Parts: sequence; C-alpha cells; structure tokens
Amino acid sequence: MKDYTIRLISQKDAIPFFELLQRNKDRLEDYFAGTMKCTRTLQETIDYCKNIEEKIILKVYLPYLIFNKKGAPIGFIDFKNIDWNIPKAELGAFIDVNFEGKGIITESFNHLIGKVVNIHQFKKLFCRIADENTRSIQLALRCGFKLEGVITKDYKTTKGELVDLNYYGKTV
Repeated sequence: MKDYTIRLISQKDAIPFFELLQRNKDRLEDYFAGTMKCTRTLQETIDYCKNIEEKIILKVYLPYLIFNKKGAPIGFIDFKNIDWNIPKAELGAFIDVNFEGKGIITESFNHLIGKVVNIHQFKKLFCRIADENTRSIQLALRCGFKLEGVITKDYKTTKGELVDLNYYGKTV
C-alpha cells in the first residue's frame, strides 16, 4: 500500500474524522447510522473517538482509518459486533467520494482482513448490505465474501425505516 496507510482510529483523529464524515454525510447517513448519530458535532466526534479508544482496548470494536500520503483520512473500515465465542466480526467500510473507483477500499479491506484475522484469529467475517448499496456488494464479492441469505427488517435507517439486509459471509 504505497499511496496510503491504515491504522486504528484515536482521539487525535477526531477533527479530520469529523471532516471526512461531514464530506460524505449524505451517502453515509442511512447505513452508518450509529456512527453518524454519535458524530453530528465536532464535540460529539471528540467524545466518540475517546470512547472508541476504550472499546479498542476491550477488543469489542476495531475501527480503522485509511490515510492518503498527506496524512488526511480518506476512508474507514471497522470490525464491529464482535463475538469472541465464535470468534467472528461484522465489517463495514466506506471511502471518501473523491477517492471512489481507485481500488483503495478493496486493497485496504483485503489488507485489514489478513492483518486482523492473523492477530485476533477470527474464524468468520460478515457484512450486512442493503440491495441498493451496489458498491458495497461489489466490494464484498471482490474480497471473497459469499451471499448467505437475506435478513428481513434487520436494520433501522436514520429515517426510521426498517430494511432488509443481504448477509455476506466469509470463513477464514
């Protein structure tokens, strides 16, 4: 990954993370509802990043930022809904609208899957993706995930709409 770096988010990333979310707000609001709800203002984002550091220590949430050569965040990948009994985790990802279509998110996704699985020994990874989110479906398929089924009324958007989600899984 010669043109960018990836690392766990920290408190020092609050301002650039807030700016990244604001630039992409319209496209993230429905399917990153939890993150968007907690980062509406800069102060909320600062608090959110502070809380994230605690979750990282407890290994219940592993959020990563993708940075360009200039050190600005351009994307986000998180391992959430971690179940250490299996062990498994759900993945979510987005890339800044200005960096779409360059293969950055695919390369980052694959890189992190290898790294995080090696460190934490996950046996299963999954993504829940709405039908209309074709870019995320393509990403999951490119990274070796297979459609396992549809979960009806599985997610509430920021508008309060309950939607069905496609469940893509990958055993590792």
